[in-house]
Amino acid sequence: MSDALQHTATHCNTLQHTATHCNTLQQTTYVRHTATHCNTLQHTAMHCNTLPQTATHCNSLRHTATHCTTLHRTATHCNTLQYTTAHYNILQHTATHCQILQLTAKHCNRLQHTATHCNTLQHTALLCITLQHTETHCNTLQRTATQHTPTHTMSHTHTHSVYRSLTPSPSLT
Repeated sequence: MSDALQHTATHCNTLQHTATHCNTLQQTTYVRHTATHCNTLQHTAMHCNTLPQTATHCNSLRHTATHCTTLHRTATHCNTLQYTTAHYNILQHTATHCQILQLTAKHCNRLQHTATHCNTLQHTALLCITLQHTETHCNTLQRTATQHTPTHTMSHTHTHSVYRSLTPSPSLT
């Protein structure tokens, strides 16, 4: 018990003793003024009896206030954690999206490389077709020339053989 409460309790006991004495004075027909004073002292004594209950109630309120402060701090911490969790989820979603974009970019680069290679092959195929067409045309011209000029055929065939040996064959390109 604190010193203040102990002092108050002692004071209350004194007042109660005085109130009892006042009751005795009232019974012995003492002055009316003294009786009124005694009533005031009795009222004060009853008030003093309620002080320990008030102190207990104050302590309870103080404990409740401390508990409320703790709950408020916990709620604030919980809100912070919820915000952090939401932020983490957004970052995780963004990271996943970024990984998908990176994979798509790699796939796109492979497709571009394949397209470039395909274009090169198409160009080579067109060149090859052109060379085959030219060879067919040349063979047709050679046959036609051979059929129309028998004496000139020997020198033209020899010239064409030299030309063919200097030109790479289509299967080598």
